[in-house]
Amino acid sequence: MTGKWFDELQIGQTFEHPIRRTVTETDNVLFSSMTHNPARLHLDEEYCRTESEFGQRVVNSAFTLGLMVGISVGDTTLGTAVANLGWDEVRFPKPLFHGDTVRVTTEIIDLRESRTRPDQGIVVFLHKAFNQHGDLVAHCKRSGLQRKKPAS
Repeated sequence: MTGKWFDELQIGQTFEHPIRRTVTETDNVLFSSMTHNPARLHLDEEYCRTESEFGQRVVNSAFTLGLMVGISVGDTTLGTAVANLGWDEVRFPKPLFHGDTVRVTTEIIDLRESRTRPDQGIVVFLHKAFNQHGDLVAHCKRSGLQRKKPAS
């Protein structure tokens, strides 16, 4: 278990996650296909080259969101999370493209004791994903129910 107990977290604490991930064409096409998203923006290179403002396919934003949160898990919630409670203020200020390498930071922006579960607390994480140029490509607030450290 590498995640943090609720008691080990502090507002303002920041994680620079060591895992980085280069996004491939296969990631984008497979994810878009598996989730039944037929958007030409993700699947049709010729359309994107000639008719979109990006000139190439854009990575599916739901994949970007999942990757951003997934990269954070090992350092924050692996083995200590009870449940993901929701995502708020999900934004994609710049597109992510095939071949981009993603790095992620997480900041703890709120903590509160659970009113109904004395051995757990609610954490609000601010996740940010950047490409290899340092451009912010995604961010969101994620609320999670986190276990407290068991009594020894």
